Amino acid sequence: MRRYIMAMVIFAAVVIVGSILFQRGRIIQEARQKGKSIEQLVNRAKDLEDKNNFLDAKAVYVKLMNEYPASKQIVDWQKKVEDLNCRLLFSPGPSPYSIVYTVKQGDSLIKIANRFHTTVSLIKKINNIKGDIIIPGQKLKVVNVPFNLLIDKSQNTLMLKVKDEIIKTYVVATGKDNCTPTGTFRIINKLINPTWFKTGAVIPPDSPENILGSRWMGFDISGYGIHGTTDPRSLGKQVTQGCVRMSNKDVEELFIIVPEGTEVTIID
Repeated sequence: MRRYIMAMVIFAAVVIVGSILFQRGRIIQEARQKGKSIEQLVNRAKDLEDKNNFLDAKAVYVKLMNEYPASKQIVDWQKKVEDLNCRLLFSPGPSPYSIVYTVKQGDSLIKIANRFHTTVSLIKKINNIKGDIIIPGQKLKVVNVPFNLLIDKSQNTLMLKVKDEIIKTYVVATGKDNCTPTGTFRIINKLINPTWFKTGAVIPPDSPENILGSRWMGFDISGYGIHGTTDPRSLGKQVTQGCVRMSNKDVEELFIIVPEGTEVTIID
């Protein structure tokens, strides 16, 4: 009887060990297949990008994020999507954010920008226009979607969005002691190389004491807006007097993209 019980125990142990080894082998095989699938998709995206097929390359990275949300590479894929969004936005090729517009008699860059709620600077950048002259019959790629901005004070990030899609994420600085106001606002003025009207003083644009940097986009709440900085080390922190601070490079890019009237939502 004892021998029978011992044999059954050994048999059960063998079955358990065999099952564990089988499961382990299956998991290893699945991991290898998963790794191979990820590598194939990444290589596909890179090949499409090399061919300037930015839209299809973006679709592959989105597929990777949807199918492998737990991957350690997901942050890199998100960055690639945002980089491709900007390439689609700024390149003369077709994009989901634009139309091809034929210039009509009496048109000007300002009229076209106002008609499609975009900026003259963005039209000129996309179409590689150096001056202000356009001619009837000329084909222009024109952005025709409304952008909006979402600023998250807890993360010190600014997201450029089209509806719910994140086009690009920027690192910013916000107000110390949580003094940046929350709510929904609009950009009502934009200035290049702004003068800083500090309490009791006027600080010119070229002064090292002017903390506004190279651009200003003011909100419809007095005294608040988005601007550049002379102190890039402050980005990612809550250190400002209430405004949203960006690197000069980033604020200059955003300045080109968003027109006056753009909605800005600030959350804690």
